[in-house]
Amino acid sequence: MTNMLLNTDSYKFSHAKQYPPGTSYVSSYIESRGGQFDEVVFFGLQAWIKANLLQPMTRGDVDEFADVAAMHGFEPNVAGANRIINQHGGFWPVAIEAAPEGSVIPTRNVLVQVVNTDPELAWVTSFLETSLLRAIWYPSTVATLSREAKKRIYQGLCLTSDDPDGQIPFKLHDFGARGASSEETAALGGLAHLVNFMGTDTVSGLMAARRYYNAPMAGFSIPASEHSTITAWGRDNETEAYANMLKQFGGEGKVFANVSDSYNIWNAVTNILGSKLRTQIINSGGTMVVRPDSGDPVTVPIEVIDRLMAMFGYSTNSKGYKVLPDCIRVIQGDGMTLETISRVISSMEARKLSVDNIAFGMGGGLLQKVDRDTQNFAMKTSAAMVDGVWRDVFKDPISDTGKQSKKGRQVLLYDCGIGHCGYRTISVADSAELPAANQVMRTVYKDGVLLIDEDLETIRKRAKL
Repeated sequence: MTNMLLNTDSYKFSHAKQYPPGTSYVSSYIESRGGQFDEVVFFGLQAWIKANLLQPMTRGDVDEFADVAAMHGFEPNVAGANRIINQHGGFWPVAIEAAPEGSVIPTRNVLVQVVNTDPELAWVTSFLETSLLRAIWYPSTVATLSREAKKRIYQGLCLTSDDPDGQIPFKLHDFGARGASSEETAALGGLAHLVNFMGTDTVSGLMAARRYYNAPMAGFSIPASEHSTITAWGRDNETEAYANMLKQFGGEGKVFANVSDSYNIWNAVTNILGSKLRTQIINSGGTMVVRPDSGDPVTVPIEVIDRLMAMFGYSTNSKGYKVLPDCIRVIQGDGMTLETISRVISSMEARKLSVDNIAFGMGGGLLQKVDRDTQNFAMKTSAAMVDGVWRDVFKDPISDTGKQSKKGRQVLLYDCGIGHCGYRTISVADSAELPAANQVMRTVYKDGVLLIDEDLETIRKRAKL
């Protein structure tokens, strides 16, 4: 699964012979053509380059490619593959330029542009499309979704909290590892979430941050129970199970989460936590985070907060919203989507409950319930040099104008007009008189060399609200 000659679509095996005679260079770009959100957080390119382009292709890779392509029904382009080894040391002869990762860019702007650097290998640009596009659309879409959730939570905090900036980094926790389609999905999606937040249980995302973005520790979690560790005590010993959590993980300044719906969430909140263990929780010096994990995802956590306030009391902050004492909080991780998060926050605002009282967790809704069409990502060829002359290459389907592609080599600009600064994409010909300072894209890879290697913290700053 690490042979880049086979990390493509089958029909790509036949494309080298399909370009016009005299084609020496092919230039392609990636964009979001619009979708659920009107802007995207560009992210993931550096991870893909480090994982796939910095290790040279081998003779064994070519032999495997030749064997598989032939058995699959194609005439393998062995000469082209061998040229990559003989002339380029096994490194893909392309130049990749891109916007800085973490940039928040309106849809329908170019994010990445790729062109081959060997005129004898014009086919390699599009050959990389399958792997490269997948590496961009998925983490960029997850990072965008995560940031949209951050917007909604932060808006609620600004209205109801005395400390929105201090609260926001840990208000959305990644619970998605087990619901992802593969470890790679969990790693890249979990990493994309960490562009916006600091809370995660997806260890693969942490490892991806270490491997690809120079982040020794990109996120944090807390001790937490699952249903098996509570129900193993038996129904009659539920109080003892919760008391054990306090004993093992409570203490000055410590935080832990306690799943509380194994049997009867209302009995757990009112009679066990709010009565039998109330004094221990208050005197622990730490914070128990109560986790309801079933029922209506909007009404249940709010009812839990109300009942906890009845048992533990509350204060009213400077904005007039009620806040539980520091010893007790709530996290809702079941059924969370952008819509349900917004509904919870709206309901809390209406009931004068501060968003300080709750954190959210997202699993499949964060890492799995997205696809390429969420933001309509595409990689398209826009220019080709034929007989020494660049020509525009584009599609303009009469049956779907939304799939119209860009013409010519592309330039992404950030400039200011009257009262407005923003991004826009133009063709190279149109950019001839513009100062280089306005041009956003940078060459990040060329012929086996990573030219820009950024850490996650730099990327986080660009994506900051």
